[in-house]
Amino acid sequence: MALIKSISGIRGTIGGKPGDNLTPVDIVKFAAAYGSIITEGKTSATIVIGRDGRISGEMVQQLVVNTLTALGIDVIDLGLSTTPTVEVAVKMEKADGGIILTASHNPKEWNALKLLNSEGEFISAEIGAQVLELAANEDFSFAAVDKLGTVTINNSYLEKHIEAVVNYPLVNAKAIAKQHFKVVVDAINSTGAIYVPALLRALGVKDIIVLNGEVNGKFAHNPEPLPEHLSQLSSEVVQQKAHLGIAVDPDVDRLCFVNEDGSLFGEEFTLVAIADYVLSKRKGNTVSNMSSTKALKEITGKHGGEYSPSAVGEVNVVKKMKEVNAVIGGEGNGGIIVPDFHYGRDALIGIGLFLSHLADCKKGMKSLRSSYPDYFISKNKIELQKGVDVKPIFEKIKEKYARNPINTEDGLKIEFDNDWVHLRTSNTEPIIRIYSESDFETKAANIAMQLMRDIKEFS
Repeated sequence: MALIKSISGIRGTIGGKPGDNLTPVDIVKFAAAYGSIITEGKTSATIVIGRDGRISGEMVQQLVVNTLTALGIDVIDLGLSTTPTVEVAVKMEKADGGIILTASHNPKEWNALKLLNSEGEFISAEIGAQVLELAANEDFSFAAVDKLGTVTINNSYLEKHIEAVVNYPLVNAKAIAKQHFKVVVDAINSTGAIYVPALLRALGVKDIIVLNGEVNGKFAHNPEPLPEHLSQLSSEVVQQKAHLGIAVDPDVDRLCFVNEDGSLFGEEFTLVAIADYVLSKRKGNTVSNMSSTKALKEITGKHGGEYSPSAVGEVNVVKKMKEVNAVIGGEGNGGIIVPDFHYGRDALIGIGLFLSHLADCKKGMKSLRSSYPDYFISKNKIELQKGVDVKPIFEKIKEKYARNPINTEDGLKIEFDNDWVHLRTSNTEPIIRIYSESDFETKAANIAMQLMRDIKEFS
């Protein structure tokens, strides 16, 4: 069905023919290329591995672990884990790299290898290009029998990650416990079912209802935490008379909330609310990608900081955060990055900070949400036919809107007075994403629809 090779990793659907899908052959080649680059010039190396709850997870994990040990690399295997937990573990273990086996928000037939450097951050574009080239040329050499790597099973990082969240200076577990929150969690049949309830209990939350809590990878609904996929969570929050609902994606790096009346807090405003809390305690700058709401810029200015936009993608957000010394940042899809915790999207530290904010302001969810602007982002996508060249399409759109401010740093962003639209190709799927923002939902949708018509016209 699909195999997408990019500088950020390899992602595809399980089964089918090598080169067209994510098959054992592709997994071994890509793992061998990455492992070879990590070990270059070293006499020994260690790589941390973890996976989400996907059906194919154990199969992919065994292939990757055995490939790495065949290269002479020692593997620390976290088993069922989360993306941020593997990132944390790489630094704590002083490992040379890490691989997270997850296709993030993609459906159950997908899986992927996400690649980390020794800082527990996603590898650079340069290293990613080297991995792709090495895999394509199959230019790697395996270790002799007496130099094979070892495998160590390490189940301690659930506790270590949660302990780090609870002990983070701006997370106030005592204040959270005093609120006696009742929380419904949609764990989408993946590792959030293990990690999120454990974190909530550590924060003093005792009344927890978990939906889709069996870790079997048979996702009960589309795993991307978008409004149209969270109706079950919204209904359960109302039925249980809960204070809030929490939704994460399968690898627990995205986070969104549901209000006590079943309405959505809005994934765009996960970062806005957490930034508001962090900036009230710690002055500084913020970063989000240019597909995220302008509300973060306004909140940052209110607290006396400076906001900077980045190109889409966690690597780009992290790079910009380092450049401007941001104290909080992330992406509008519910990805929270707390730099002095670690440079990676982390729903667990996000939950700790958000609940601290909610306890601190002594408001209900709906009331807290109403304290932020009512901006609406319309998120759409158009699937591309194989081999379609996007560049001439974007050039024609640029010509049509030449009188408007246009940013070409990452795809095409066009401003319309106080509104904007951002078009870009995905790094992980054969699509064009079309995001638009306005103070009216229908206006945001209309802007997106117009640009979708433009794309079809110029295709």
